[in-house]
Amino acid sequence: MSELTGLRDDVYRRPLATALLRLGLGPGWRCADVGAGGGDVSVALAEMVGRDGRVYAIDSDPLARDEVARAAAAHAQVIALTQAGEDLSLPEEVDLAFCRFLLLHVHDPAVVVGRMAAAVKPGAWVVAQEPITSAGRIDGRPMSMPDARHPDIGAFLPSLVRQAGLEVIDAWAEAPAGVGPGPVAHYLESLTGVDPGDDPVVLPPLVTVIGRRSGEGDAASSR
Repeated sequence: MSELTGLRDDVYRRPLATALLRLGLGPGWRCADVGAGGGDVSVALAEMVGRDGRVYAIDSDPLARDEVARAAAAHAQVIALTQAGEDLSLPEEVDLAFCRFLLLHVHDPAVVVGRMAAAVKPGAWVVAQEPITSAGRIDGRPMSMPDARHPDIGAFLPSLVRQAGLEVIDAWAEAPAGVGPGPVAHYLESLTGVDPGDDPVVLPPLVTVIGRRSGEGDAASSR
């Protein structure tokens, strides 16, 4: 998707693009990027929803507000909010609530998904993307993320979305892989501080789940 040019070097870009294409996200949409971090995804969403849309970039770290402000300086439709996912509260219902690499760090993933489900309009969407860390491999050896509270949360993601009262429309997993210098090795080094050299790398599979809140009409007609 050309609209995601800001994520050109993101090794997990393809599953995000696939999900947004499935939804038909476009001008005028209201979106929430929960766990926005530096704001790369928020900016990509802002470019897609245009000036008539709105993107709430939400992160529990107050410093993220400044990072998002710098990243989204040219996008007035991006509004940065400092909130924990468990306390998610927006000034309006949105067409899309999105998170990626968030639930593995929060205290209670089920509460966060429930908040996201409550934040969207009837007929609108929740998209969550989370890893199965232990399924990643470096030279055949399992990876680990000892600092993550729920390192394999991706394995439970479809059931979490369903338990939040959403219909699971689609779910799949993708794992970027590579050998030698390149985006996969660079991403692994940025994540772990370890250069894999010429060892083959399979990054943790990223599970994507598209959930839909029940209700009359669809996200497009509810705006």
